Amino acid sequence: MGIKRSLVLFLSSYGCFLFGQEKVVDTIYIFDSQMNKVKLFHPVKTISTEDAQKNSSNLSELLRFQSAVYIKENGRGAVSSPSFRGTTAQQTAFVWNGININSNFLGQGDINNISLFGYDQIGIKAGGGSVTYGSGAIGGSIHLNNNLDFNKGFHGTLFSEVASFNTYNNLLKGAYSNEKFSFKASGNYSVSENDYEVKEAKSYINRNGQYYNTNFNIAAAYKIAPHHQVSWISEFFNGQQHYPVLFDNETETKYRTQNVRSLISWDWNKTQFNNSFKAAYTEENFQYFAKADGPQTSGGTGKNYILKNDFNYFFNSKWNFNVIGEYQLNKGEGYGSGIDHVSRNMGSVSGLLRYFPATDLRLEAGIRKDFVGKISSPVLFSFSGKWNAVDWYTLGLSVSRNFRAPSFNDLYWQPGGNMDLKPETSYQFELRNQFKVGDLQMSVAPFYLDIRDMIRWLPTFSGYYSPVNTDHVRSYGVEAQMEYMKRFGKHLLKGSLGYTYTNSQDLEKKKQLMYVPFHKFTGNIDYQYEFIKVYVQGLFNGLTYTDSNEKRSEALENYFVMNAGLGLTFHKEYTIGFKVNNVFNQVYYTMFAYPLPKRNYSVSLNINF
Repeated sequence: MGIKRSLVLFLSSYGCFLFGQEKVVDTIYIFDSQMNKVKLFHPVKTISTEDAQKNSSNLSELLRFQSAVYIKENGRGAVSSPSFRGTTAQQTAFVWNGININSNFLGQGDINNISLFGYDQIGIKAGGGSVTYGSGAIGGSIHLNNNLDFNKGFHGTLFSEVASFNTYNNLLKGAYSNEKFSFKASGNYSVSENDYEVKEAKSYINRNGQYYNTNFNIAAAYKIAPHHQVSWISEFFNGQQHYPVLFDNETETKYRTQNVRSLISWDWNKTQFNNSFKAAYTEENFQYFAKADGPQTSGGTGKNYILKNDFNYFFNSKWNFNVIGEYQLNKGEGYGSGIDHVSRNMGSVSGLLRYFPATDLRLEAGIRKDFVGKISSPVLFSFSGKWNAVDWYTLGLSVSRNFRAPSFNDLYWQPGGNMDLKPETSYQFELRNQFKVGDLQMSVAPFYLDIRDMIRWLPTFSGYYSPVNTDHVRSYGVEAQMEYMKRFGKHLLKGSLGYTYTNSQDLEKKKQLMYVPFHKFTGNIDYQYEFIKVYVQGLFNGLTYTDSNEKRSEALENYFVMNAGLGLTFHKEYTIGFKVNNVFNQVYYTMFAYPLPKRNYSVSLNINF
């Protein structure tokens, strides 16, 4: 009975469906079956739907103010890319319900072409994770997760917001569940003229900056037998961005994208083992218009067919063995890029062994081998440990080898594609120190990354650019986080403060990489009294170079930006919100020549039913 009880406690932390003595214990079903296992060893910052509404403009704004990630954005709502711990956008994995969705062509995700709403949680994990999540998970990963619950009946949410620059955000979400069946659907529509002005920045006007996007999610789960469940989720995204121009006489351009993602899962859960089998299809379509009112000039279609199996076996209360197998068929067809019909087979096998010798100690070791077409991929490994040394102090250790496979553009773009490219590889080390004193929690995590064979596009003697394995980059620094929560009577106070120092250098030039700030601070304070909620957000970003030679005249100066919001809730179901972004009217950039908006406002209504 002791072993079974320990197993049940261990499994419950996974968020799985448990079957102790042939009796079902209902929990929330999470499509990413690995996420709660990852959380046993690594901190994952989780952003709820309510927190996402504080930064409702787009996913870029959310990550900028609520995470340690640096976001480079070519003007609000335009092309946007992340940087974890001094790495590049290609070295960040976007994971949708356990499936890597980085573009086949670019090898990265465009943040502003990923919906902010429609997910139940957004998870942010710093550090390498290729053993679990594959190519691109070098600097970190961003997780877009949905879940389904049972025995909750019907409930829904309507969120509607009107903001500056003729911006409108609308979300409608509904769910129904009983003992065996769960269903959820949501729709989101965002549109903006986005014509803000920044007179102090050479009288900048965000010309041709308008955008819109729609996103639909639908999910269902059914318990077909006591230990078996089938689940399905699909997402449909359609968006259009106009790219800002600096002068009236410049040609206006635009970009359209349509993405489809669909996943079917069969889960078999017993006390001693559980197995999750997934079949997924993802598709990306994009079109670029060199003249906004003209015909398409380039584009592409990428399709991925994915099979994935995740098997867990529990030898006893101390030992757990996990095997993950995955197969992908990647297809691509370019337009205006010289890429014809291309395809490649990708497969991987991962094994993870977890050991729990005591209640205050847990260890995990993993190994993975990828098979990527004709590319020679390295053997990857990971080791993680977590030790609750005393009541107020926990020590965590993480060591791993990670990689990124070349993208279709790297391999096949004409002219310039290089079929002889090697994958990028990295070694990562992190030592996390966590402290807890009363209602205050703190963590300090030094980190170190060594990245080899970084793929960079360089000019050739023939006059065009071609990718080669050149750079050797070392990045080191520290991430610190402090959180406080106190409830006294009808009052609730929550606060968080984060700091990141990053030194990331090309070892040949001995210079800081471009668009990697040395310092970043984020702070959030929430206060609630009965029906009143107030919050304040702060962001400080240090000096950021925009070229590879540390040219001071073209660097982005440090800045501090603060947002504030107020929410009033009536009858527990109706909330009226008012928000001021950039309270101090700061002029600031995350990308050279493209300032972000000064002070702006929004009013919102949220109804729960």
